[in-house]
Amino acid sequence: MNNPLPPLWQPSASRDILLARADIIAAIRRFFQQRQVLEVTTPVLVSAVAPERHQNPPSCQTGFLQPSPETAMKRLVASGSGAIFQLCPAFREDEVGRLHNPEFTLLEWYRPGWSYQQLMEEVGALVQEILRCPPPEQLTFLQAFQKFVGINPFKAPLSSMESALSSPPPARLDRSGLTDLLLVDRLEPALKKQGGGLFLREYPPWDPAMAEVDEGPPAFARRFELYVDGVELANGYQELTDCREQARRFQKTNQQRQEDGEETLPEDHHLLAALKHGLPRCAGVALGVDRLIMLALRKKRISEVMAFPFDRS
Repeated sequence: MNNPLPPLWQPSASRDILLARADIIAAIRRFFQQRQVLEVTTPVLVSAVAPERHQNPPSCQTGFLQPSPETAMKRLVASGSGAIFQLCPAFREDEVGRLHNPEFTLLEWYRPGWSYQQLMEEVGALVQEILRCPPPEQLTFLQAFQKFVGINPFKAPLSSMESALSSPPPARLDRSGLTDLLLVDRLEPALKKQGGGLFLREYPPWDPAMAEVDEGPPAFARRFELYVDGVELANGYQELTDCREQARRFQKTNQQRQEDGEETLPEDHHLLAALKHGLPRCAGVALGVDRLIMLALRKKRISEVMAFPFDRS
């Protein structure tokens, strides 16, 4: 018989779970302290963001609650901070579910002078230490799709991509949209079934966000994601350092948001000024702490490892 949920005024996580959570967060801090990475704190309330097409930061009269500390941390790196990390709250509107909460804890860190391949090794080391798991495997984005979905998302006819879905798409989608849908519909369930950790790297170049693009051929974004038991845990880049290209991407994203019927978002001109000043070659990654703790404690929902998820806030 399932244990009844506590009254809504009480935390959803037990004291034992909260103690275990505190131990894991302390272990994360020790990991970076041993590697002489500086812990920093940046504002949670911000006046501008890095616009994302499908991501809406909560707004208020004086600005936005940060979806990520990315832009502020890059400003620190551009100013000469060296390697830095941060554990902080982050916010996304309309995200509630087994793996989502409008407010969540994010671990983000930046390594000046590193390649994204070097950063993947460090992400793997941290996850091994916390989860006591074998080293994650690696596949390119293309290799993973061919192995688990049986399709080449870079070249397959759109009709073949639609047919590979378990149900018809809700609307007519382009290659990027169909690839995103296939990832959620087919690839992530396959990774969950296989189990273990897997780095996907060399993402499609058509939506590089804030990552560098390798022109190839074939072209790809210098980006990786880490999945553990089918759960997306971390997202990392070889960070874009070109001010003009970043400004162009911000403008393109806001145009796409307009086409989608969403409001445009103010662009972080402080970040653009920092890039113009000079961001050193740099690799950065964001990791979902609540998901990591959920996996470490073998829970099924992040709400089980949070004191007060959205329905109790």
